[in-house]
Order: sequence, then C-alpha cells, then structure tokens
Amino acid sequence: MKLVTYSTGGGTPKVGHIEDGGIQPLGVGSLLEYILHGRSPDRQPGGEAVSLEEASLHPPIARPGKIVAIGLNYVDHAEETGQPIPEVPVVFGKYPNTIIGPGAPIRIPPIAEQIDYEAELAVIIGRRARNVPESEALEYVFGYTNSNDVSARDLQFSEGGQWTRSKSIDTFCPIGPYVATRDEVPNPHNRYIRAILNGEVVQDGHTSRMIFSVAEIVSFLSQGMTLEPGDIIITGTPPGVGMAREPQLWMKPGDEVSIEIEGLGTLTNPVEAE
Repeated sequence: MKLVTYSTGGGTPKVGHIEDGGIQPLGVGSLLEYILHGRSPDRQPGGEAVSLEEASLHPPIARPGKIVAIGLNYVDHAEETGQPIPEVPVVFGKYPNTIIGPGAPIRIPPIAEQIDYEAELAVIIGRRARNVPESEALEYVFGYTNSNDVSARDLQFSEGGQWTRSKSIDTFCPIGPYVATRDEVPNPHNRYIRAILNGEVVQDGHTSRMIFSVAEIVSFLSQGMTLEPGDIIITGTPPGVGMAREPQLWMKPGDEVSIEIEGLGTLTNPVEAE
C-alpha cells in the first residue's frame, strides 16, 4: 500500500491509502498507530474516499522517536567530496523538529547561508529491532519514502566538523509524499533517485550505488541501538550536491526543490527565509 497522512478542510490529520487516484481512509489517527496495530477489525474506515486534489498532505510520520542518518553512503558521492570510502556506516542524527511534509517550506535561518539539498531514500522501521542479523533485517522495515537531508554547510564546516546542528535546523528534513509498504518495494536497491532544483536535475543517481545496503544499515544500527517502530533511517545521498559543484550551488529563498525516487512519488518543497 501507499500510505499518506492527510487532512481536508483544515481538519484533523488522518491516515489513508492511495487507491484509484484517491485516498481511502483507514480509520486510524496516525501512521505510527497503524504500524503498531494495523486497522482493528472492529474499527470502520474513517469516512468517504477523497481525491488527491482535495487533500492536504502532511509528513507521513510527524514526530518519529529517532531520525538516524547515514553519511557518505554512495561511492560517487564520497568521491566527489574527496572522502575515503567508509569501512563502516557513518552515522549521525537529526531531530524530530526537522520533519516537514510535502509543500511545506524549508526555512533558511539567519545563522546560515550555504543551504544544500540531499536526495535520500528513507526507511521506516516497523518492528522493534535489536541485534538483528543482516539476513533478517529487511523484515523489520515497514516501508520507504523520499527524504531531503537539508544541510547548512557553512555551519557544518565552521563548527569543528560536527554535523548534528547543521542538519537539525527546523524544517531541514522534508519527507513524503507517502510511505510505500515493504511489499511494494521488494528490492530498495533498484531505484532511480533524483533531486530537482527549480526544474533542473541536480542529482541523478541509483540506489544500487549505495556502499552499505538497507539490510546492512538496519543490522549495524541495531547492534546496541534499539530501533523502534516509526523510527526513520535516511540512507545517504548520491552525487551532485551543491557543496561539490563548481561553482557551488546553494538553495535560496524563492527556490523549489523536489526529490524523486522511482516508485515513491515526488516530494516538493519551496524554500523561504525564516
């Protein structure tokens, strides 16, 4: 299924699945509730289907417990940054304040100017995972969505090389537009992935170029870190980031950025000054 969190007429967000060009309500209040419990047999769908045009889409999961990010996870992205190919996954964190959904603005704060886009495949955890072997790791995945690991490069490289603050600014992790359940994406490593800035393709990659697979990442993280349902893992970006271009290319107020992953739709966000 393709699952969305949506509202109509300014009402309370709810969960539905995309079917025949519309959204069929599932009768649950949040995607996390659906991940944990599914649709109860005694609970009726929450109203009539609506068209996608009528609906306002929200981030599929608005307040994940964890957002775990993987850096330098595409061979050609590591090469374009001049970094060695990692021997183990490079792990950092983003925080829930970064999450926004389709159409919501990425806001550039006064403290930063060099704002970069990063198209990434996001993994939604579906089961509590600890010490999971790689051979079983995909069974703990609920589904996949698009994400944009927005980064303030001037902060990233002027504050001792630490990444968390530069990547955890409010609005710096758009996700969506929907979550495709694991059965819709049996192989997450055969997907084209692109970033489009103001109509120009600036990243054009393929998930087969990941250094560490989704299964490797889930297994690696679960060794010591308990992954909970609804946690989000963003799995790294392909080449073409603004930082590595000549001249460098930064997002600015008035821009529009889209992330496309084959089979996962398009996530589009405007950019504005805070």
